[in-house]
Amino acid sequence: MRCRRSSSGTARARIHAGGGRPTTDFAAFCGQLAVGWIVLAAGDCQAKGALERSHRFLHGNFEAGRRFANQVDFQDQLDRWSEKINRRTHRTTRAVVAERLADERRRMRPLPTTLPDVDRRFVTRVAPQPYLRLDRNNYSLDPYLVGRRVEVRATQSEIIAVALDSGELAARHRRVFAGGLTFTDPAHQRALDQLRGERRRARAEPDVELRSLARYDALIPA
Repeated sequence: MRCRRSSSGTARARIHAGGGRPTTDFAAFCGQLAVGWIVLAAGDCQAKGALERSHRFLHGNFEAGRRFANQVDFQDQLDRWSEKINRRTHRTTRAVVAERLADERRRMRPLPTTLPDVDRRFVTRVAPQPYLRLDRNNYSLDPYLVGRRVEVRATQSEIIAVALDSGELAARHRRVFAGGLTFTDPAHQRALDQLRGERRRARAEPDVELRSLARYDALIPA
């Protein structure tokens, strides 16, 4: 497995620990798959170009001009496109890609029966504005859990949050990979409206007795 040193802080934190060493999480991931890694040197432009060439090919030949409904549609179109493109003869190797891939798979060890858990997990506290920020999107949380800590689990298909102290479900949303969106569970919105109504009633001014003007006339001589 090859990985390049990225200027992205997120990529560095998850893969590269510095000095050509992998992070503990990345090393554990590779260990479960029984694969190794090669961290490319900072000045090795040729190796980086070879690694990124496939990304540019995919972007220019597959993604360009296509529209995707969601990540499932993206994967379906990619699979069908790959079946078509892999039947061509590669210009450099002079071999049919599908045949070369089949030959490589015969020489590769099979993947382990139990694959690594790649779900993202982290703990956060429910803010007064009960939304969770993840991958440029906002997902609503149960407003009754404001101030309490929840464990968030992000899979490829959904976002789940559970209260740490009680196990209550704080949120369950379908994960969306498009950015700049806000998702509000109708149940969360109803609870938020109810809480806001209770606060407004609590802040309302108390009833004040309205005295008759005749009483003031009796107290203040004309």
